[in-house]
Amino acid sequence: MSIHKMGAGFEQGSVFHLQGDLIDSVRLSHCADLLSTTSPNVLLYAAMDGWRRQMALHGQKLLGAALKLAAEARTEIDNLPGLNVLEDRLVAKEASHDLDRLQIMVDTLDAGISGYQASDWLRAERAINVGLADHRRIVAQFTFADDEKQADRLISALTDLTRTSLPAPKSVVLPTPDDLELEQVLSPREAFFAAQETVPAEEAVGRIAAEQVTPYPPGIPAILPGERITPGVVDYLRSGVEATMVVPDAADPSVKTIRVVR
Repeated sequence: MSIHKMGAGFEQGSVFHLQGDLIDSVRLSHCADLLSTTSPNVLLYAAMDGWRRQMALHGQKLLGAALKLAAEARTEIDNLPGLNVLEDRLVAKEASHDLDRLQIMVDTLDAGISGYQASDWLRAERAINVGLADHRRIVAQFTFADDEKQADRLISALTDLTRTSLPAPKSVVLPTPDDLELEQVLSPREAFFAAQETVPAEEAVGRIAAEQVTPYPPGIPAILPGERITPGVVDYLRSGVEATMVVPDAADPSVKTIRVVR
């Protein structure tokens, strides 16, 4: 569990929750040691322990108030013209078992605004950062540190956003699931250490990727080293970047070029 997402810790602060005997605690500790630094930052551990104590003593009260605030904000946002809060449709056998009610996912398509545009406008005009944004959605996240003042600020900003005239959003060529299930030709290690070259994105189709290319959100790689690149995934990434999608880990963040195995 990432404490910086679900709790009140610093970035990189995460914990294992272990109870019962299904998992060997010694083996779990050994696995964690393989990936952990031998020079840990005491601030991370102090923050995690402070969060643990806070939740043990006051968690129900704090999270209960946050859930109530988020529920009220969810209703008010859903009533704004052109904005649709996604809720029940996110919970299904094909989607998820349940929903984190502290995260409010808002579909902006009916307002004629992309999620990227909404995110940029909120940051530039109202100094509000949303958690995630894509071609048609934004996600606002509440925590127990928020109060009615913060909620009102978000709702007021979204109200102003729906009254703002923005250019028509650029479309993103969405891939089919098959387009994202790329063929693994080489192992990631083999491709990473192979001789490489950089080619224009359109010439990378059919080639074996030598780098990881990850649109954020969702932060899940669209291309991994060793996979054969398809036209669908290239169209998705290129059109996404044109619509201000962020691709932070590519050698060329504009995705005009892609590194492939020579």
